[in-house]
Amino acid sequence: MYDIAIIGAGPAGATLARLVGNKYKVLLLERRTFEQPLYTGHQKCCGGLLDPDAQYMLATFGLGLPKTVIASPQMFAVRTIDFDNSIERYYQRHYVNVDREEFDKWTESLVPDEVDIRNGSSYLSHEILDDHVRIRYSQGKNKLEADSRIIVGADGAYSAVRRHSFLENDPPKRYIALQEWFENSQNINYYGALFDEDVTDFYSWIIPKDDYLILGSALEPRNSTDKKFSLLKEKLKRYGFELNKCIRRNGTNLLRPQSSKQINIGRGSIALVGEAAGFISPSSAEGFSYAFRSALALADSLVEDFEGWEYIYKKKTIELERNITFKILKSPFMYNKRLRRLVMKTGLKSVNVIPGSVNIDLKG
Repeated sequence: MYDIAIIGAGPAGATLARLVGNKYKVLLLERRTFEQPLYTGHQKCCGGLLDPDAQYMLATFGLGLPKTVIASPQMFAVRTIDFDNSIERYYQRHYVNVDREEFDKWTESLVPDEVDIRNGSSYLSHEILDDHVRIRYSQGKNKLEADSRIIVGADGAYSAVRRHSFLENDPPKRYIALQEWFENSQNINYYGALFDEDVTDFYSWIIPKDDYLILGSALEPRNSTDKKFSLLKEKLKRYGFELNKCIRRNGTNLLRPQSSKQINIGRGSIALVGEAAGFISPSSAEGFSYAFRSALALADSLVEDFEGWEYIYKKKTIELERNITFKILKSPFMYNKRLRRLVMKTGLKSVNVIPGSVNIDLKG
């Protein structure tokens, strides 16, 4: 019998396991194996950028990144390209560029040896019994079971634990995040944020990653996602981006909370952390910092009172809910094209880039 069974060893699950692994008997299930080469099988669809909030949490944990995790270039600017209004601006912001698979492999390596880690394992279902939860999962061709006092869903945006546990009438809005990796010969040293209502009512992104260029977009499902993504590529090619040889493609579900009421931390013997709980920025889709903060909050709650974790966890995540509410209120200034035009036209807090970098003629 385990005390805690954690489903998913991404930043939220691995952090939680690291923080409670010396105090409780913990099972950690992760469907990836982290075997070489890493870019095979179940890889994460993620831009792999640590924003200042995520960096702050790493500092709080006293952690520094090993060089195996760092990708190039390190970026100090966001290039915001507004196709709807034919405006572009640069804004100073520092991101730590990481290899997402190497990052998750590293965070899992920090988990104490006492934790029972089972890579290559996929959660199937669970059953709540009198005094524990029975988890069913697969490992290779084998169907296995494990019993635990509490199960924690750390399995991402479209969490199977959350869907299996709770019937929700008003879940967060769901998107399909698609990414393609291209061989990159251009001198792109910025994070590109793209806004185009013909493609999506959310946003798209460009991220240089060592010798590759990632193009991604958060697309509404059942709305010709492949056609919308192709339209985005054609527009970018027209304005000078080289997107000639795609070497990798991945996708995932992405949830965008439109109300703090759509956040679900779980109850009883089911807890949720990170994106599984709905902790993700509704304005930028940043999730690393929320993963770290929610994992820390749940770990502290379980250590303080294992049986009464829910009430404590709720109190400890109030500030996260407020943060998400603020970003919901902020979103219209980013995603309403008229308001975005007013903001970008002022040039407020933008940076004047010295000529010599690659520019895009938005008027075509």
